[in-house]
Amino acid sequence: MQPVPPPTDPGWSRRHFVRLGAATAAWHAAIPRAVHAAPDQRIRLGLIGCGGRGTGAAVQAMAAGDEVRLTAVCDVERATAEQAVALAAKQKPMQVEVPADRIFSGFEDYKTVIAESDVVILATSPGFRPLHFEEAVRQGKHVFMEKPVATDVAGIQRVLAAAKVAKEKNLKVAVGLQRRHEPTYSDFVKRIQDGALGEVKYLRAFWNGSSRPGKERSEDESELRYQIRNWYYFTWLSGDHIVEQHVHNLDVANWIMGAHPVRAQGMGGREVRNLPINGQIYDHHFVEYEYANGVRLWSQCRQIPGCWRSVSEHVTGTAGEAHLEARRFEITGPNAHTKGLRTGENGHQLEHFPFFEAIRQDLPYAEAEHGAEATMTGILGRMSNYSGQPVTWDEAMASGQKLVPDSFADFQSEPPLRPDGDGRYPVAVPGVSKPYEVWY
Repeated sequence: MQPVPPPTDPGWSRRHFVRLGAATAAWHAAIPRAVHAAPDQRIRLGLIGCGGRGTGAAVQAMAAGDEVRLTAVCDVERATAEQAVALAAKQKPMQVEVPADRIFSGFEDYKTVIAESDVVILATSPGFRPLHFEEAVRQGKHVFMEKPVATDVAGIQRVLAAAKVAKEKNLKVAVGLQRRHEPTYSDFVKRIQDGALGEVKYLRAFWNGSSRPGKERSEDESELRYQIRNWYYFTWLSGDHIVEQHVHNLDVANWIMGAHPVRAQGMGGREVRNLPINGQIYDHHFVEYEYANGVRLWSQCRQIPGCWRSVSEHVTGTAGEAHLEARRFEITGPNAHTKGLRTGENGHQLEHFPFFEAIRQDLPYAEAEHGAEATMTGILGRMSNYSGQPVTWDEAMASGQKLVPDSFADFQSEPPLRPDGDGRYPVAVPGVSKPYEVWY
């Protein structure tokens, strides 16, 4: 069956999509392919983590083909899971087949959703991603997992090990780093890699903007439930915003370089966002990353109101510069080129087309490794900023730093950290905290 057009542009046919893919050969070549439908030709889709991003990803997955049917969901908050089903049904009424007995909310129910699915979307708070990915691979299911793929080194190692098994089992794995599926990004990355800027001298990457507010504790709420509900502000659950959000920019830098950094040194802290509801994470980070060939990446992410805002990547070479920002992409110098994102160029949607086509055609599709490298790049920077010390990639990976417990029975389980008598949580202190320690 033919996929329906992306919802962002009703006139954007799949034929147009294929033509656009052919016109950007680098993008098409970078798409690994993959997946088998169920015997009745449906592709049963499971959703684990039913917040806004998870629900959006499920709808976008169904837009990749009308045989993709949402059949089971799970979230630790049942009301959130029920709401996700209702919202998805409004947008895809013929493709949502989730009765009440396939809406789950237990901590171990993710295993049941995986068992009842051909493809599973993993969109919980990131700390749980390695656990869920391992189980999906163990059960032999194809996976779309949101970024970041982990929050600690132990999680990265688990993801990489599971990714190896996924390849052995011929499973298809996608990661929600959608810039890699936007043709304009792919075009400019290829131009840079083909020498449009001459020799690359340095890169800059920014995610300076706003953030979600912290959440107040509810009356009689268990500590674990509160931390999961306010997950963005706890490092074990989100990785800090250098990992959870800035991972997109770091992935673009690694994509351009064709490698991950080997060393990081930086600084960060909590300048204005330091209330108990703000948990542990910093509100600003700056990192100098070094690649093996000596090229530096200067990375900045800040969530402080009233400051300069930019979400962008920039590359300086011996023959010009590249600026990848918002809807204007530009290369200066003798190979000058300017381009804006095309109508309908929604990476959150486009990333699902090649993934499901790979499933139908049983083609290779493996994004876990670059997802893990981008995530680990953020973790490396966080380690340096939290400690105030330079940190190498090899040392960090060898540390096995582990922030996330192996499992929880329910909301009454013991969380990995607790607040002090004033309701404040342990925060890493540069010059005191060590790069690889669990500071709480």
